[in-house]
Amino acid sequence: MSATKNTPDQDELKKRLTPEQYAVTQEAATERAFTGKYDDFYKEGIYVDVVSGEPLFSSLDKYDAGCGWPSFTHPIAKLQEHRDQSWGMERTEVRSKQAGSHLGHVFTDGPIAEGGLRYCINSAALRFVPVSELEKAGYGRYATLFE
Repeated sequence: MSATKNTPDQDELKKRLTPEQYAVTQEAATERAFTGKYDDFYKEGIYVDVVSGEPLFSSLDKYDAGCGWPSFTHPIAKLQEHRDQSWGMERTEVRSKQAGSHLGHVFTDGPIAEGGLRYCINSAALRFVPVSELEKAGYGRYATLFE
């Protein structure tokens, strides 16, 4: 995937991100199941792109799908979707819209009552912003989700 105009320089990203964060967001790698820090994590707040800070998901839409990666029923912002036929599978890859960061995949086996989608996302692609810090971090408009 080519970089967008909002994607930082690759050398700068290699310095700023951990090797796993870089591999996941820039090279479409996948972290090992059940190893990501947000898999079994249920604090209130939003998840943003570790590269650009773009808001992606709310903790209100997170659930335990038992798959080993953080799972959400829907994003709070528009994501890019691409057909992914790697590893002999037919999947839909999701990327952040602004920076084009690889996040994970979306599947149609999510909770039916919530629309039936499961956004299966790598923890390494995310940064969590707690509700108590939304305003200070520049995400104040998302505080209303938690009222």
